[in-house]
Amino acid sequence: MSQQRRKLNVELIGYMNIFAKITRTNVKDCFVDNNGLLTFIVNELDIGKAVGKKASNVRTIENRLKKRIKIVGYSENLLTFIKNIIYPLAVREIIEEEGVVSITPNDSKTKSLLIGRNAQNLRNTETIVKRYFSINEIKVI
Repeated sequence: MSQQRRKLNVELIGYMNIFAKITRTNVKDCFVDNNGLLTFIVNELDIGKAVGKKASNVRTIENRLKKRIKIVGYSENLLTFIKNIIYPLAVREIIEEEGVVSITPNDSKTKSLLIGRNAQNLRNTETIVKRYFSINEIKVI
């Protein structure tokens, strides 16, 4: 598991504490992604507990912090982790060859959502994955 140096400042640690109190789950990591979403990484098995019934915890946290949030389940498996990041988008397959991850979407709408305007969603996903795994790039084909 290769990862970039993760920086947590006092503000992010505060967010993690609030998140942990509300959801009663452990937070693995917390950061603001390239799209401005406050992203919490939790254990994959705790994702349901973290989101809460009918996303009640998500709404509570967003109201308390006055920020949009995203909760991602961490997996030791690269392909499962990517699937968790792009959820709720479903894709046909995700494969990794020599540091290049290729995502094959089901349809053109999913493809455009994965890529985003000026590839911002794709680059954002790539940045998150590079925090935990050693990859070169992510492509949507």
